[in-house]
Amino acid sequence: MNKATLLREMFKKRDLMVFVGAHNGMGAKLIERAGFDGVWASGLEISASYGVPDASLISMYQFLEVARSMNEVINIPIVADCDTGHGNAINVMYMVKRYEEAGIAAVVIEEKKFPKDNSLLAGGRQELLRVEEFVGKIEAAKAAQNNADFMVIARVEALIAGWGQEEAQMRAHQYADAGADAIFIHSKSKDPQEIIEFVNHWDQDVPLVVVPTTYPTLREQEIKELGKVKMVIYANHGLRASIRAMETVFNRIGKDGGIYDLDELIVPLNHVFELQGVPQVKENERKFIR
Repeated sequence: MNKATLLREMFKKRDLMVFVGAHNGMGAKLIERAGFDGVWASGLEISASYGVPDASLISMYQFLEVARSMNEVINIPIVADCDTGHGNAINVMYMVKRYEEAGIAAVVIEEKKFPKDNSLLAGGRQELLRVEEFVGKIEAAKAAQNNADFMVIARVEALIAGWGQEEAQMRAHQYADAGADAIFIHSKSKDPQEIIEFVNHWDQDVPLVVVPTTYPTLREQEIKELGKVKMVIYANHGLRASIRAMETVFNRIGKDGGIYDLDELIVPLNHVFELQGVPQVKENERKFIR
């Protein structure tokens, strides 16, 4: 079963899937080993890994190659954050073909104008496309795919932009009618009630995706009880954890003037080698190099 088919089956059969954000193969492997259902190829994480803002500065191929590299080392599906689709509807069609060829299970495109600001950036520029233009992008994405199970998820940013529940519902309905396989409803409220209200008023069969970065008090059991959300994404916690860990280690080295007191803060190299798959490589060397 290819990963697009696997993801679609999970949408049908699972009460709730849990995906976690990553920006490289090692992060993806750790997510899989921790038992999560899939990987979110996070635009924020990938941009941050280049040391630049999440502001449409990274090219489609840079995002794509990271997603491809993660997909090659894990067995669980990847849902890729594709920002605004990297251009107009024609760009979206090209993008879908490339991501599908790379084995990615689903792409998410958002209704913002290019270039975008990160949705959670204080004071960020949150400008939305006309509904008709984004509907065209969704229809173009669905027309471009070859595998019927490949999923196109529409990301609704109306709540992020402060346009209210009625606008968010109207846009989400339009995108579902255009063929979106799921609706990613985003919010920057610290109170989950904004998302709960949206979910409670959602009356279509198209499943919902939520990302509780700013409203962490909404737990998975409560999300399941809402009955319409099929996926929760913990979008950037791996990145934020790794930054904290690296800052701690680098500050310790600078303070101590050496690396003699780091063992409790770092993993042994053997653990790194094992995660890289070195034991399998060595076994293959013994078998096949003559």
